[in-house]
Order: sequence, then structure tokens, then C-alpha cells
Amino acid sequence: MKKIQIGNSPLELRDLEEMLYGEVQLELHPAAVDRINNCRHFLDQKMITQATPIYGINTGFGSLYNQSIQTEDLSQLQINLMRSHACGTGKKIDPILVKLMLILKVQGLAYGKSGVQLATVQRLIDFFNHDILPVVYEQGSLGASGDLAPLAHLCLPLIGDGQVYYRNKIEDTDAILKLKNWQALSLQSKEGLALLNGTQFMSALGTFGVIKALRIWNWANWIGAISLDAFDGRLEPFHEAIHQIRPHPGQMQTAAIFRELLHDSEIIKQPKKHVQDPYSFRCIPQVHGATLDTIHYASSVLLREVNSVTDNPTIFPDLDLVISAGNFHGQPLALVLDFLAIAIAELGNISERRTYQLISGSRELPHFLVANPGLNSGFMIPQYTAASIVSRNKGLCYPASVDSIVSSNGQEDHVSMGANAAVKLLEVVENVFTILAIELMNAAQAMNFRRPLKTSAKLESLITKYRSIVEPFEKDRIIYTDINKTVEFIKLQHLN
Repeated sequence: MKKIQIGNSPLELRDLEEMLYGEVQLELHPAAVDRINNCRHFLDQKMITQATPIYGINTGFGSLYNQSIQTEDLSQLQINLMRSHACGTGKKIDPILVKLMLILKVQGLAYGKSGVQLATVQRLIDFFNHDILPVVYEQGSLGASGDLAPLAHLCLPLIGDGQVYYRNKIEDTDAILKLKNWQALSLQSKEGLALLNGTQFMSALGTFGVIKALRIWNWANWIGAISLDAFDGRLEPFHEAIHQIRPHPGQMQTAAIFRELLHDSEIIKQPKKHVQDPYSFRCIPQVHGATLDTIHYASSVLLREVNSVTDNPTIFPDLDLVISAGNFHGQPLALVLDFLAIAIAELGNISERRTYQLISGSRELPHFLVANPGLNSGFMIPQYTAASIVSRNKGLCYPASVDSIVSSNGQEDHVSMGANAAVKLLEVVENVFTILAIELMNAAQAMNFRRPLKTSAKLESLITKYRSIVEPFEKDRIIYTDINKTVEFIKLQHLN
């Protein structure tokens, strides 16, 4: 089991993927331990020496900021905060997203600006290392005072409340704490607010979306290349000279990938009867490339957020300051999460158009890619399914970030709705996996009608692997199982 220190250097996508999918255990970097202890000590001293109330530390929360709390009630205040804010509803999010939330919460607290106890951060790491994953719900966050409801569910197990996933079952937290012989934590002043304020729900879902988006983009290129060749398309639109005079990075990279994937194809080299292809083939570099540029932009924003302090109030021991501000506001995330959803949806949009071209009876391919159309419907209806999902994505791409609803009795009068944007993003991502799977089914089927000619060695190898799980379509059969197998294939198969 590999040990990874966390809390002293910026996290990158590759780090997060290793933590999520590798055999790893986390531990706090010694410098993070010192920062956390130093900040907690400063806050304890500040509460003794400062006569005026400090928001969120010895006051109420939100619009109750003007209510002072007695010292003997501060621990109960944190427990009340955790319990009252655990109002999540809807679907339970995937445990892997909970793992990512734990990582990001630890990273944010490790900067020593939040005033939490070391034991609190360590218990979050213990949850990760022992695969004890709190049950978190996808609905309930406005994405402004941080992700209050989701983070309340994430952190309830610290005080022995809520439920957790353990060994693939949902269990009451108190039972698992007894099993591990762990005591519920007694939270000190400010800790509940430090745990609940923050953008770790939005950030986790958004970062996961970026990881999946990069995989989708890569698959869109490989599947698009098979479709282009099966459609007897032309390679000239991918010529380097075209993209040097419009040098968007993603466009240039996409074109280069297609040139590399198809350079040794027998089909692409044969003389063409047609002088140009439909836009869904001819403009692949421009469309796929724009999506890649958007993924990179969204990734830069999300990684900046992942490596930030986003709770409130924020403590600066070196400056002798405790500042109440707005680093929990999710606007930077909300905007890019909406943008990223649109960009990913476009990969599905153009993919469905290529599927339509393949079944249209053009370029000497049979209607619906079946040898005896009429008796057999062939691939007629999978295109309907893809079209339905594309339309669904268009609705999901309506931006959440243009909305705001006043909350907390008018104190929180502008919210980002970034959590809703993040949830929608992941639905779009899942939908595009299915749209691309349907294109792969059609492209591999269309390739059968180009034999004995072959496409490139790389694409032939991929088709061979695919055919080991989904057989060629000879006559009508139940297709939904093929779609499901193909989705699983593109989610798990590595491209090289």
C-alpha cells in the first residue's frame, strides 16, 4: 500500500486519479500538522484576549450573526450546526465522489487557516484510509455559503451521526465507530463552520467531470476516426496547413491525432468519388478541439479551487487577523461547470450526427447498416436513442449559474447554484458516454461493409477488442444489451 502525503503541495489531476483509483493511504505532511496546530492555538488565545464577538466562532450563523454565544455553549453550537444543516435530499452520490470530497476537504484544512483541531483532519483521513465513506446527497446546496448541506452529511460521522458506506453496505455511523473502537469527536469552537463552509462538493464533482471529460474527448477522436474511415471520408480537412492558419491549440491537437490514427489506413488512401464530407466529419478538428480547450480552461479553474482555502471566517495567525469574507462563494466554479457541460454535450451532438450519416444509406453503405433492410430494422432505432439523449443534454445545458435565490433571511442574497451546475455536468458526462457508445456500434458495423479493405492498425486493433464483447450485427436482435456492453467497454478500455 503506497503512502501519499497530503497538505503541503498543490494537487494535480494525476494525483487525484492515483488517490481515487490506486492502492494508497493518505497521511498529513508534517508541515501541515504544524500549520493546523498553530492556527488552533492562535484561535484559542484570540478568544481569550478579544472582547468583541467573532463571527461564526462565538456568534450564530447566517442572519443570526448578531447572536452572541456563551463560551460553555460553543461545543454544542458546532453540533447543532452540523445536525441542522444536514438537509440533503435526492440521490446518494457515488462513493467515489465522497472519497474525492474527503481528499479536497483535507487539502483545504491543511493550509492552517481554518482553526480546526488536528484530530478532526486526521479523522477525515482515517475515513478515507479505512474506506468509511459518508452518505452524501446530491441536492441541497446553493453553492454560495459553500456546499453547506452536502458537507454537513460528509462531516456528520465525525460526531457519530449520519450514515456511511462500509464494505459495500450503508451502516449507521455509531455502529462503525464502535467496530473501529473510535470515539466520536468533540468539536471545538469554529470547527463546525470550517467543515460545512467550503466548495468541496462542487469541486469534487467538477474535478471528476474533468477527469471523465478528458476520457470522453479521447474516445470521441478514436470513434470519430473509425466513423470517418467507415464513411469513406477524406483526410484533407485534417491537414496540418489548415490548422496552422487558425492555431487554436485543441483544434491543432485534434487534427494531429486524426492524422496519426489514420495514416496507414487502406480506406483513407483510396480515391474518393466525393469532393467533401458533411460538417460532422469535416469539422471534427474545430468542434472536438474547442471542447478540449474548454476542458483545459475548466481544469485550470477547478485545480486552483481544489488548492484553495474556501471556508469562512478565515484565520491568519501571522497577521493577527480573523476575517469574515466570501471565499466560499461558488461563482468561479458555477460558470466553468456550465461551460464544461456545454462543451461535453457538443461531443455528443456531433457524434449523433455522424451516427445518422452512417445509417443514411450514403457512400454505398446499406440503409441502417444491415444486409437485408426492410426485413431487418438494423441500426435505425439506436440513432433515435442517441437523438433523444442529445435533446436531453440540451435541457441540462441551460446554465444553472444565471440563477440566484435569496436565502438566510436576506443575508445570503446572491448564490451561485454551482452545486446544481456540477450535478448536471455529471449527468451530461454519463449521457455522452452512451451517445459515443452508439456511434461506436454503428462505426464498427459500417466497417464490415468496407472489407476486405482495412482501416489503420491502431483502429483495427481497437475494433478487434470491441468485437470480443459485441458481435457483428447480422440480423435484428435485442440491442439495449449491446449498448450497455459498449458503454462499459469505452469506460474501462484503455486507448494507446
